[in-house]
Amino acid sequence: MQLVEPRPARPIPIRITPLIDVVFILLVFFMLTSRLLPVSFMELTNSTGDTSPVTGEPVPEVTVERDGQAIWRGETYDIGALVSELKASGIDEINLATAPTTRLTDFTTAYSQLSGSGITTHWKRSPQPAEQP
Repeated sequence: MQLVEPRPARPIPIRITPLIDVVFILLVFFMLTSRLLPVSFMELTNSTGDTSPVTGEPVPEVTVERDGQAIWRGETYDIGALVSELKASGIDEINLATAPTTRLTDFTTAYSQLSGSGITTHWKRSPQPAEQP
């Protein structure tokens, strides 16, 4: 004895119009919420020449350490004091290098404070040390 009647053998049509509507709504949503150009990226110039292209004089090099301290002329400064010292010395362009253990936050803090104070800051990218066999 059969309690449920079997399904008819004819195929059930799939309506595609609601699917197309959903795809277009998603397309419009993603077009409105996305941006084509990246924002909030820090643009780094990698001008690591030893001399300034304008004056031909050597560009001072400042090294940022892991703790956020900066080394210039063999002396250690915090970034605020370094900005004051560079301004007092009449330096308006530097190469900013990093120690191997420097964190990204320390580098970006130093870079933004130096650039924000009117000092042209170039990122000096040092090559990776060769691995010992």
